[in-house]
Amino acid sequence: MWEKPRLEEPKTPLARRETEPLFQEQPEIGNQYLEDALLRNYLKTHLPPQVLQEVNQDLERFGNRLLTKIQPLAWECEWNPPVFRPYDAWGQRVDRIITCSAWRRMKEIAAEEGLIAEAYERRYSNWSRMYQAVKLYLFSSSSGGFNCPLAMTDGAAKVIESLGVPGSLKNAFDHLTSRDPKKFWTSGQWMTERRGGSDVANGTETVARKQPDGTYRLYGFKWFTSAADSDMALTLARVVDAEGCVKQGSSGLSLFFLKVRDEEGKLNNIQVQRLKDKLGTRQMATGELWLNGAEAQLISAEGRGVASISNMLNITRIHNVIAAVASMRRMMNLSREYARRRVAFGKLLKDHPLHVQTMARMEVQTRGAFLLLMEIVRLLGLVETDMASEEDQHLLRLLVPVAKLYTGKQASAVVIEAMESFGGQGYMEDTGLPVVIRDTLVLSIWEGTTNVLSLDVLRSLTKSQGQALAVFCSAVQKKLELAASTAELGPAVKQMHDAIGRLAQFVQGAGSKGSVTMELAARDFSYSLARIYAGALLTEHAARSGAASTDISAARRWCSRELCPVAVELRSGSYEDGAVLADSALVFGDPDPPQGGEGQD
Repeated sequence: MWEKPRLEEPKTPLARRETEPLFQEQPEIGNQYLEDALLRNYLKTHLPPQVLQEVNQDLERFGNRLLTKIQPLAWECEWNPPVFRPYDAWGQRVDRIITCSAWRRMKEIAAEEGLIAEAYERRYSNWSRMYQAVKLYLFSSSSGGFNCPLAMTDGAAKVIESLGVPGSLKNAFDHLTSRDPKKFWTSGQWMTERRGGSDVANGTETVARKQPDGTYRLYGFKWFTSAADSDMALTLARVVDAEGCVKQGSSGLSLFFLKVRDEEGKLNNIQVQRLKDKLGTRQMATGELWLNGAEAQLISAEGRGVASISNMLNITRIHNVIAAVASMRRMMNLSREYARRRVAFGKLLKDHPLHVQTMARMEVQTRGAFLLLMEIVRLLGLVETDMASEEDQHLLRLLVPVAKLYTGKQASAVVIEAMESFGGQGYMEDTGLPVVIRDTLVLSIWEGTTNVLSLDVLRSLTKSQGQALAVFCSAVQKKLELAASTAELGPAVKQMHDAIGRLAQFVQGAGSKGSVTMELAARDFSYSLARIYAGALLTEHAARSGAASTDISAARRWCSRELCPVAVELRSGSYEDGAVLADSALVFGDPDPPQGGEGQD
């Protein structure tokens, strides 16, 4: 009676059984426009009826094209990254960057869909920029990395437009904004040099020598050039004067336009040193380039390069926000579909309360980021059509760096959390999920790191002499007034008013403590601005006629968290005079540790 029961031998050993059709069901997504209720409700609320009707039809069509035609191309771009061949078979230097056919097809699709053109044709007046942003948002996660060249292309077009599209640049502008795949150009943005980083004022060594015909020849080394296969580029350089000297600092930088290749396809006195081996965005060629007398055209006033390229940086930062929100939405959609299919511990993941709670928190983050993006492109549309008030302009200038730095951090957190929701499958390369993770992680680095942009936020406030912050607070208050009559939003409105009050107290208190205090607080301050404004947008969206209970829930959940971390850190002493030394000691060690046993018990 104590013998172990004998288990019946399986007819076929498990290892040799024919594989079941699926061990775990693959999550599948459909038309990303039709499945995005938040996006469709937002457009329904804000767009004029006639514009909405036309845009809605096109976005539904585009959603189907993304699903059936474009997403397969994205996988091909990932599987076939660019290759650099410096020499041909006979030893001749050719510097060829070879991209796959899918990457080249993405360029054609971008033209056909008007992903750049739409913003500059202005068929829908101030709503054209929002329409373009929505198409880019849908395209981003299925673009195979082609969203990055489009960001710089859009930025280059914006710079040329801001210069009044001078005759010498009209041809370039027409190519950048063309819907004809045979004419469409992409642009690079060549700023980073050997010293690297965002400090272009001190890091730019490239020089420009004026030629008798009025053109310039550029000499220097561009250490990080994204989309190195682009047709043209905008770049910074220092003009050499008659005495052979150059001016240092940002006031010595000028902006130049150059074509990468001549009419015969030969490089414009450019030599490719190598392609970068990056963690993500491997689909796109990022190179190190030597400029050995590249012919270029000065397009800014001499010494006004940084000011002139600022328009490009604003646009590329907005594209960064688009990519961040798109990656969050894509991973949320996949995670949600997986929860509907995956069985664990006897029931579907969607029936596990803790799992769903985690997903709900990710969804709230995604919604806040999405509304922040839409607010920025709404304001940009007003500015571009001369319909913006002075307050709108101040708000846009402030919100662009705030949204870029915050959504970059949000995206990294959300996509990694979403990857975890797949368990081990989230870590498997052939699921495609790690691609999204890798390509998202760069978003807090490109176009200015979190700390660099936090300081940019402070400069924005200083430059406006406090007007930007006053406009910010006023805009938040107006949005909260719209929600005041909605009883379910009462707690959210109260928490928002409290956060605004604490933010005002911080500004008043920190203003008398000097620049070091504000620098230490810059990051927390920027986070506070992002959380407060996103909270106002969520509350406003939930207060509109026809809002769903989920809109109210999202607003309340967002506002129940700490909205003003800078006030909390101020109370804890994080910005006091001794904080710098304390921080340094923690990171690098105490410079003067106690000697012997003196002073010790």
